[in-house]
Amino acid sequence: MMAEDKGLDLIVVSPNQEPPVAKILDYGKYKYEVEKRAKESKKKQHTIDIKEIKVRYKIDVNDYNVKINSIKKFIAKGNKVKIVVMLRGREMQHNHLAYDLANRFLTDLEGEKMTVEKKPSMDGRNVVTILAP
Repeated sequence: MMAEDKGLDLIVVSPNQEPPVAKILDYGKYKYEVEKRAKESKKKQHTIDIKEIKVRYKIDVNDYNVKINSIKKFIAKGNKVKIVVMLRGREMQHNHLAYDLANRFLTDLEGEKMTVEKKPSMDGRNVVTILAP
């Protein structure tokens, strides 16, 4: 009756308590505030993406340096990085070279603030390793 006299709504805040907690306020305004808070909290959260770097084991020095720099940028932004060393055809016989390249990536990135989530391993025709910030 108090809510009707003021032209407002009676909203039950905590129905599980004894006695239940209720407030007298404008429901439209209350709903708007709740949605606004939810939207604001959603805006501040950062989703972690997995960025993929594909290379061949015959990579040139300059190309290798470019890939290292892009991995550093991805890690700095808080994303995971998946390094894929691709092998084609007869290159499968030389998979030890792909493992060497994947391990070289790990040794060159040791100073960065990251952890090795998955060590280099064969995944089909590729050698894959995953790094996390």
